[in-house]
Amino acid sequence: MARLTEEMKEMVGTQQCFIATVSKEGIPNNAPKRSTRVFDEETLIFTEGTGGTTYRNVLDGSMVAIAVVNREILDGYRFIGKPDVQSDGPIFEKAAEMSQKMGMPRPKAIVLIHITEIHSLKPGPMAGKKIS
Repeated sequence: MARLTEEMKEMVGTQQCFIATVSKEGIPNNAPKRSTRVFDEETLIFTEGTGGTTYRNVLDGSMVAIAVVNREILDGYRFIGKPDVQSDGPIFEKAAEMSQKMGMPRPKAIVLIHITEIHSLKPGPMAGKKIS
């Protein structure tokens, strides 16, 4: 597993993340997920509220790429990982409680992304290169 640095955690916590998946037919999908946050040193998490394309693709077996960029400092990361969908249990219940406290509806599920690779999205010679 790849490990998140403090800089990566800070960026995920303060910037908009975009989730990329692919359908069984090979059609790409890219969508903002406002709920994306750090779960632990090797895992990101987001709540699934709509059950739309991203969710269907994950349920159909798509790997996930999450991109986050801070335009102010011209830096960013792409996290690639395996999704783990949970619609019950303690992790789901805690996430559902957090959503409801923020005035959001109870999610359909949570998706844990176990990070397998991290790539730089910083402009220049390291752009797109695997860093972890």
